[in-house]
Amino acid sequence: MNHDDHVRLLHGGVPPDSAGGVWADFGAGDGAFTLALAEILGAEAEIHAVDREAGRLRRLQEKMHARFPALVDGGKLHLHGVDYTRPLDLPPLDGLVMANALHFQRDKAPVVRRLARYLQPGGRFVIVEYNTDRGNRWVPYPLSYERWERLAESAGLQRVRRIARQPSRFLGEFYAALAFREETFPPAAQQEEV
Repeated sequence: MNHDDHVRLLHGGVPPDSAGGVWADFGAGDGAFTLALAEILGAEAEIHAVDREAGRLRRLQEKMHARFPALVDGGKLHLHGVDYTRPLDLPPLDGLVMANALHFQRDKAPVVRRLARYLQPGGRFVIVEYNTDRGNRWVPYPLSYERWERLAESAGLQRVRRIARQPSRFLGEFYAALAFREETFPPAAQQEEV
């Protein structure tokens, strides 16, 4: 996939009218989807990139500075070199992206619930994953769109829908899906940690 593919996959879940919003990319890696997020949201957005590998975040910052210097120089890109499965100190998010990261988690439900807590009521949860349930050593625990629907709903997300597909030579296809945090979903401070 290239940058245009990444933008296309996110576009249906990250509307251009979100400019100025606060978003996060969980499992950001080198920043392929962080760059796509920045292109859609524009320089007024605030983006939190979360990945446990500091070296990858440094490369992400370099790429972001080359393409979106105003965002980086304006202090609107925040790098978090931590494991996203642990509690994080983040502001309430308008949306989050999790692209090709959830397939590394065997037990996905607690992770999805934790991340959903960072969203403001009505906030957007955008996922990009391989559309299969059979993994391999590089993608150990993938989840098909059908499994994602059930998981998202059980984690308190609503209005789950597929927004894009992209062929993959590796495992058939990617899908992008959008879900929303329920309006009645209690904020993180009011929930027990899982």
